[in-house]
Amino acid sequence: MSNLLFEHLVGLQSTQRRTLSIFIRNRALLEENAQLREELFGRTETGGMSGKSRAFQDLLELARAVALTDASVLLTGETGTGKERTARLIHQLSPRRGGRFLGVNCGALAESLLESELFGHERGAFSGAIAQKKGKFEQADGGTLFLDEIGEISPAMQIKLLRVLQEREFQRVGGQHDIKVDVRIIAATNQDLSTLVADRKFRQDLFYRLHVFPIRLPALRERIEDIPIIAGQIIARHAAAQKKKTTGLHPEALEIMMKYQW
Repeated sequence: MSNLLFEHLVGLQSTQRRTLSIFIRNRALLEENAQLREELFGRTETGGMSGKSRAFQDLLELARAVALTDASVLLTGETGTGKERTARLIHQLSPRRGGRFLGVNCGALAESLLESELFGHERGAFSGAIAQKKGKFEQADGGTLFLDEIGEISPAMQIKLLRVLQEREFQRVGGQHDIKVDVRIIAATNQDLSTLVADRKFRQDLFYRLHVFPIRLPALRERIEDIPIIAGQIIARHAAAQKKKTTGLHPEALEIMMKYQW
């Protein structure tokens, strides 16, 4: 009776492991499909951004100029200024457009999770690592990796990221072999990294590796004349999604938006 119970438990554990492995693979496929849809949406001349202001035109000129190079880019600006869309635009205008564009929010993950997300892990590297996983650096090989909220990463992670930028190689978590990659880095932050460097919270050598081509994104209050265009596109997009007809913003509503202190 005990042998039968033991065999039943072993079989049950094996089934659970297979089920969990299938779940993880399916989740990875869903994430990849979502990323591909975002990549396709961003393949326009302006990356889905709109405007006619001088500030916006200057931004486009800088994005187009750096896209032709392979330099690392540091995007700065307030939250909501369009840093990820600008990064996508640079990728789509670059020779790397045939590769993948992947993004990671560095401030949204704990250090251990961020390391696994960026570099991947080997099976058995830690509790729950039941299968090998490729990180974003491997997945973006030949393309572009967007590191949002770069100012939030820990000192230990800064060292590991610096090695990838210098040597173009890394090891998966729990791995023993170096993996070569060819990835362009576009980082973004709403913080003043130079101040973090002065306060010894951000490595100076990593800062200079990222700060090769800095681009500051203007806030909406610096491009007031773009508000009617942006508002009109948002309304049209949501109207189409809801299958509703609209005549656009009422003049009084638009006037309020134009006078608002964004």
